[in-house]
Amino acid sequence: MAKKTKQLERDYFESERNFRLLVKNVTDYALYMLSPQGIVANWNAGGERIKGYAPEEIIGQHFSRFYTPTDQAAGKPARALKIAEETGHYEDEGWRVRKDGSFFWASVVIDPIRDSSGRLIGFAKITRDITERREAQLRLEQVQRQLAESQKMDALGQLTGGVAHDFNNLLMIISGNLHSIKKDLTSPRALRALGAIETATQRAASLTSQLLSFARRQSVNPRTIDIDRQIASVREVMASALGSMMTLQIDIQPDIWPVFIDPTEFETALLNLVINARDAMPDGGAVTVSARNDPDNNQVLISVEDTGTGIPQDVLSKVFDPFFTTKPIGKGTGLGLSQVHGFVHQAGGKVEIDSEFGKGTTVRLCLPRSDATEHPEQEGSIKQASATVLLVEDNPAVADASAGLLEQLGYTVRWVPNAETALREIEADDVDLVFSDIIMPGKMDGLKLARTIRERNPTLPVLLTTGYSDSAKHVRIDFPVLRKPYQLHELSRELSKLTGHG
Repeated sequence: MAKKTKQLERDYFESERNFRLLVKNVTDYALYMLSPQGIVANWNAGGERIKGYAPEEIIGQHFSRFYTPTDQAAGKPARALKIAEETGHYEDEGWRVRKDGSFFWASVVIDPIRDSSGRLIGFAKITRDITERREAQLRLEQVQRQLAESQKMDALGQLTGGVAHDFNNLLMIISGNLHSIKKDLTSPRALRALGAIETATQRAASLTSQLLSFARRQSVNPRTIDIDRQIASVREVMASALGSMMTLQIDIQPDIWPVFIDPTEFETALLNLVINARDAMPDGGAVTVSARNDPDNNQVLISVEDTGTGIPQDVLSKVFDPFFTTKPIGKGTGLGLSQVHGFVHQAGGKVEIDSEFGKGTTVRLCLPRSDATEHPEQEGSIKQASATVLLVEDNPAVADASAGLLEQLGYTVRWVPNAETALREIEADDVDLVFSDIIMPGKMDGLKLARTIRERNPTLPVLLTTGYSDSAKHVRIDFPVLRKPYQLHELSRELSKLTGHG
């Protein structure tokens, strides 16, 4: 019996020795004992690897030195031991401090150790460095937020784009008929009322244009432009918008690269940013518009920086949403930054915003560099014509309004409701010019019609129009595009370019 007992004791001590060796040599975890007061009683290789202390440097020291100064001041080490003693277990994640002062993100477990009578004799503590796992989790969360933001913006874009498409056709009917009505009115009161309707229509068209820019479905007219020249052309307008209490500074890097964008949309975006900067500086300040080349990303960076009140972080993620505004009622539409967002993304770039509450805001437009050379457009003059225009439009009310404008310019108008009928009409009779909507029901839209006409009759001019089209940004390369709702002088100008008058 005594021999068996001695064998059990030897086995017990051998097992304990092996366990101590195992603990001592584990390197992925810091495994060590604490006294009831929190003094480090032993140390393993994992503790030295993770926290940087050799056994002789840390044994006998209080474990609170592993905590940040803030956690020490808040009494977190003592609270951890108390929770472990009272509940039998403690788990936590948080910042811990290495010997060299660097921080790491730790997973911590503390368990109380009691003797056979239940008296607390110390604590077993396990610490694991999970900094890499936390960083990976944070990156994943950031990607998920970006994906959710992208999906939200796409959903909003589809909604606003669809509404704007239908609204533009309604505006085309209103604005087109205004020109016809104006000829028949003589009463000053009636003319004033008509003027008010015309102003409201133009304002509605501007808002719709901003919605389409946000939705990235605006029918843009891009061309290669010189950024320095384009900013200089609107300098006076920006300065006027700021007023006398604020200063405007322009800082353009020499030899700035050209970009391929819609110059009108670019000017609108700049003005929107400057107006936002002005509204953020009620007591005055400075706005700096700068542009520089970014060779690393082959981009041109245009920044608008203000010294205003800044934007709180909880608001910053919402500023590009359509109709979101922090301005008082009547002071803003909430479409300014959404127009900027849509314009930049439709141009193939991205927009960034940095702001610190109370210290100002910087918005950067990152636009792809263009390798082409700027070719300024040649403007045509208004022309009284006698040519025959084939009008292709599926909406009869819109067709009636468009025909009225064409007739006022002296054109003879023939209307057809679809592309297939248009091709038969061109084959059967003389047509001097085709004016077609892009979006039409059926197998052939306006763009396919234009390309078919070019194949069959390369000399027949084609002008396209739309208020909404995903493909419109590619159309401009082959055919001119007139945005709906258009004015009489805009229609005259585009037709004059095609017919060679101007």
